[in-house]
Amino acid sequence: MSTKVPNIKLKIDPRNLQIQTFTVEKLLEPLIIQVTTLVSCPQNPSSKKKGRSKRARVLLASVEEATRNLLDKGEKIAKEAVVFEEELHAALADVRKESQALRVSAEAFTSDPCSLPRRQAVVPAARSLLAAVTRLLVLADMVDVAYLLQHLTVFQRTFESLRNVSSKSDLQKTYQKFQKDLENLDYLAYKRQQ
Repeated sequence: MSTKVPNIKLKIDPRNLQIQTFTVEKLLEPLIIQVTTLVSCPQNPSSKKKGRSKRARVLLASVEEATRNLLDKGEKIAKEAVVFEEELHAALADVRKESQALRVSAEAFTSDPCSLPRRQAVVPAARSLLAAVTRLLVLADMVDVAYLLQHLTVFQRTFESLRNVSSKSDLQKTYQKFQKDLENLDYLAYKRQQ
């Protein structure tokens, strides 16, 4: 297989991200639910301080765990990637930075859950984290697509060589390679659908 890297330029505007694939939507769903539950609040919270909010701390821990899991998977993808390496590492750094910012603002909020300014400070941090996570997932998806396209190119070359064989022994060898490439491409397509 050729290790030729496709020349793909990346243009992502983080202010205008639209989730258009079911996979990315499903991966983001738990994080979105946890973050929106963490930051949703009534306009006029109670002025009575009833103690520290345990629910917000639990939700914050869930967001941190989901982010850690995502970063672990992202780091594995970045190690194996031959395309978008720099972009992946930048996206991982961005997710770490935004996760830390959310943690700081959320801890301030959980220490005083009745403070509306502290509660409102969590919202932009949560949105920034979601945008960073979305960017990372989109990049990981693009790496997957580039890998699939690379295998498709190998398959197409084998198919072309099958058309141009001149002897029966060459035909058998090329056909066996064609079958292996087809099985590999079929497996990768199946894996992507999963």
